[in-house]
Amino acid sequence: MDLTKILSISGRPGLYKVISQTKQAFIVESLADHKRFPAFTHEKISSLEEISVFTTGEDRPLKDILKTLFEKLDGKPAIDPKTENKALQAFFLEIIPDYNQEKVYPSDIRKMISWYNILLEHQMLDFTEEKPVEAQEEKVATEPEVTTETASTVMVTQKPEPHAIPVEEVVSKKKPERKAPKTRRKKEKE
Repeated sequence: MDLTKILSISGRPGLYKVISQTKQAFIVESLADHKRFPAFTHEKISSLEEISVFTTGEDRPLKDILKTLFEKLDGKPAIDPKTENKALQAFFLEIIPDYNQEKVYPSDIRKMISWYNILLEHQMLDFTEEKPVEAQEEKVATEPEVTTETASTVMVTQKPEPHAIPVEEVVSKKKPERKAPKTRRKKEKE
């Protein structure tokens, strides 16, 4: 399931699928009524892939929450998101027992449940795919490499990213000095 192309736009209900991108906006299509419109970059736009939920331990990505909902509900729709706050919190606590009850508000639970129902209705919840091998290799390549120089000293070095410019090159490049513009002076009469 790829949630990078599914967006939530602040101030607008529902979810939106990215159709294309321009310089100043995304062209999105509503999953509810299939209308297309521009979502400008000054609007608060969040990809569902970037959203995570506060838990008592580490934050959990929304993808894991949706997967847990799908598994616990056996692929059936969740309760109506417009139910009372206490019922929503009890339902979410049953599904995700370690969520942080102080930081996750009923409005957040309401959004997650409605998103789950929308994605389920449009058959976009597919948890069978595996991560590509390249993504796993990149993750391994960015992890710190530990090397030992002597028995008493351990040195940790970070492998450089392939697209990063070494700091020395950035510091050594100086902008060329600009010459003052030439101005024509009128010769003063003596």
